[in-house]
Amino acid sequence: MEHLLSLLLTHPHMILLAKVILTSFFWVAGLFGLFNFKVIVQEMIDVNLPVPQVFALATIACQLGGPALLISNAGGLGWLGAGALAVFTILCIPVAHPFWKYEEPKRTPEFHIVLEHVTVVGGLMLAASMSILL
Repeated sequence: MEHLLSLLLTHPHMILLAKVILTSFFWVAGLFGLFNFKVIVQEMIDVNLPVPQVFALATIACQLGGPALLISNAGGLGWLGAGALAVFTILCIPVAHPFWKYEEPKRTPEFHIVLEHVTVVGGLMLAASMSILL
């Protein structure tokens, strides 16, 4: 049984599927942004970022470019795609989810979002390692 699981978990198709699933939030959000650019610009305005159009473009580029690099591992740069997504995810915490600034009942849900962000970063760290090792 262990041998079968090992074969399954290391199969190239399984690794590809895992990368697609791990990055799905990012590429779905990036595609949404491409077709709803004004909505993304408004999100940047809502969190008081300067030059919201530039931040919206950078966000969409990261959300699409990061998964593309990680999934394809083009030029052996899958680790860079994972790293870009991890940095983006961490930067979203103080910008969009500063739970420490809120009172209850808003504080706890924002804190849970932060924990989810940290968990995703852990998955991206593993994906970066795997893109180097495999």
